[in-house]
Amino acid sequence: MTAPQTAPQIKHYPQLETERQGNVLIVRLDNEAARNSLTREIRYSLREVTREVQDDYSIRAIYLTGKGPTFCAGGDLRMLTESKAPMERHRRFRHAASFMPQLMTLDRPVVCGVRGVAIGGGMGLALMADTIVAGNSAQFMAGFFRLGVVPDCLTLFTLPRLIGLAKARAFFYANTTWDTQEALANGIVSQVVDDEDVDAVGIALAHKYAEGPAEVMGLAKTVMLKSFESSLTEMMDYEDYAQVLAQSGPEFEEGLSALIDKRKPDYGAAARRAGFSDGMPKAKE
Repeated sequence: MTAPQTAPQIKHYPQLETERQGNVLIVRLDNEAARNSLTREIRYSLREVTREVQDDYSIRAIYLTGKGPTFCAGGDLRMLTESKAPMERHRRFRHAASFMPQLMTLDRPVVCGVRGVAIGGGMGLALMADTIVAGNSAQFMAGFFRLGVVPDCLTLFTLPRLIGLAKARAFFYANTTWDTQEALANGIVSQVVDDEDVDAVGIALAHKYAEGPAEVMGLAKTVMLKSFESSLTEMMDYEDYAQVLAQSGPEFEEGLSALIDKRKPDYGAAARRAGFSDGMPKAKE
């Protein structure tokens, strides 16, 4: 007799949905009609989901992608044409500041799957992830200066760190578009696969990360983000504090025990034994 299939744990938000697969949370932008552009609804939904993940340590990795043939077409043109008052624009960027840094610095691994275009802020959203899996159709486009605006969505932070200042300047100033092979050669994506394989490969990678010491990886991520503006002495201090925390936690105990016992570590089980919740905060069904 075939075992009954467990129904997917899917939750719906305005223009976004999440699906829980064990310790991995899949986040899908869901506004194909607008090519998943960064509408108010998507931005507010991303903020809500990011806050939920911050509070739920049974989620050990994230997979972020977009529904349909386009990952994210960047800024919402309707909003750009209708919201012209300086204070309206200021409030929009203050809202972005309430979730974009938190998403990028989330203390668990984040994998992003990109099909089709990632333009401007859409590229910025992808670069907030730790690892990008790109489909053959993926294109990473600057687009900001074509519109006469300053690069935003943290691209002025992420891109120079990933490819160097000179290349980042050239990319922005020339309104460059990179296909997958150029993006791979410049180090902003980790692997290129067929479009139909993006989700399978990206989700598998997120599960692989989730099986690792996800919280310790989060500590390392926090320290790495400080590396470009910190002195050698400061980095040693950060490593010191992070290592003390790591070696005081259940993941280190499990890793050391597994090494001694010559077995594969089960970091998820170690976290559960330490009392982390298995539940997920409530969201709109």
